[in-house]
Amino acid sequence: MISKILEAQRHTSTGEAAPTAREPRHADPLRQPLAPRPKRHAWTGLLGWLIFAAVAGAAYYYVPLETWKTLLAKVLPASGPAPEVKGPKVIPVVTSAARKGDMDIYLNGLGTVTALYTVTLHTRVDGELIHVGFTEGQMVKKGELLAEIDPRPFEVQLTQGQGTLMKDEAALKIAQLDMDRYERLLGSKSVTQQQVDAQVALVKQAKGALKTDQGLIDNTKLQLEYCRIMAPISGRIGLRMVDPGNIIHANDLTGLAVITQLQPITVVFTIPQDDIARVQKRVNTGEPIEIEVYDRDFRNHLATGKLMALDNQVDSTTGTVRLKAKFENRDNLLFPNQFVNARLLIGSQRDVVIVPTAAVQQGPDSKFVYVVEGGSGAELTAALRKVTLGPTEGDQVVIASGLAAGDAVVVDGIDKLQPGTKVTVRGGSAGAGPDAKADRGPSEERGPAAGDKPADHRSHSQTSP
Repeated sequence: MISKILEAQRHTSTGEAAPTAREPRHADPLRQPLAPRPKRHAWTGLLGWLIFAAVAGAAYYYVPLETWKTLLAKVLPASGPAPEVKGPKVIPVVTSAARKGDMDIYLNGLGTVTALYTVTLHTRVDGELIHVGFTEGQMVKKGELLAEIDPRPFEVQLTQGQGTLMKDEAALKIAQLDMDRYERLLGSKSVTQQQVDAQVALVKQAKGALKTDQGLIDNTKLQLEYCRIMAPISGRIGLRMVDPGNIIHANDLTGLAVITQLQPITVVFTIPQDDIARVQKRVNTGEPIEIEVYDRDFRNHLATGKLMALDNQVDSTTGTVRLKAKFENRDNLLFPNQFVNARLLIGSQRDVVIVPTAAVQQGPDSKFVYVVEGGSGAELTAALRKVTLGPTEGDQVVIASGLAAGDAVVVDGIDKLQPGTKVTVRGGSAGAGPDAKADRGPSEERGPAAGDKPADHRSHSQTSP
């Protein structure tokens, strides 16, 4: 390059024209022509961009946001004042005081209301239905007249039977008189013994005819009784299936109406076979076992009765056994074929610690609750307590160990808590109060009252392992 500059200066000073044509680049012996560059395929660049995007996406997904912020803070210069460091967050919670009281233990089962007696009214004679003496849905009493069939055909038969009876009575009288005469003449040898025996047979035949006539008369009178259909039981009569004016027959498949007894009434329900032993132990004591019945949604209390019987075998298809309970049903709230939920009082636990089931959480190796500690000016904190559960009834559970009456357990806001977390109690203080350890009375331990709904009405009360 320096030589070229010196050469140009020499030509300028001497006045010689500088060469116009550039020498080819390969004329320089020190510079060799470069080999042609290979062509690059278009997909090679696209593959590179795809790999770059995948690596960037994985880094964004797997690297925490705080790490990115730390890296950016080191690379970029800080602008403005440093962020304010906040203290630990205070979690609002709702607590409930563990109480000491009595817990009644129930077994729950799905059942069906069944009438003690159900009767379909059928006629026992053929004829025209001329009178209906009941209103559909009416409560009827045993022996009350419900319907009447036209009795006139049977009255005619009765008259005929009575006439035949009178005729046969006259024939019997004549036969007896003849027999008396033959017996007197037999002594004088005026008649033979054969004639006397024949007359005695005629008398017996006439007496048989009288009995037949009397039987026909009695049968006709019975048919007349059957023309008046009486209520065989007391209960509620259903809808009428035949209207007056129709001819009804004794062999009709459909009856006149159906009567079901409502007072008393029964409920048949099932319990799992694993609970048979507990029920049988209660039955063996001889004490009456109380049964409570609720509607299908387990919201309304319908009736309270007593256990009648335990079935003699387990249903192999369902693994359950049937029980029958009897109820007075004075207010007629139980209706035949109605689906209900039955609750059997199996036992009670006295003076135990009870908390809401919402406070109990399942850990990896045990169950636990959060207890609010502190108070009297000190900060409130959440402490974890491992507990052992007893029976569960509705939304209440017995704590066998791990808690004392009066401890404030957290029932809402548990998902945000850790041991030592600062908390504030919504709706009141965390203290249990002076009455927390006292028994709340039997009304709060007898399970759900009318209008309450247990936590799970499809399964019986369970004891945690």
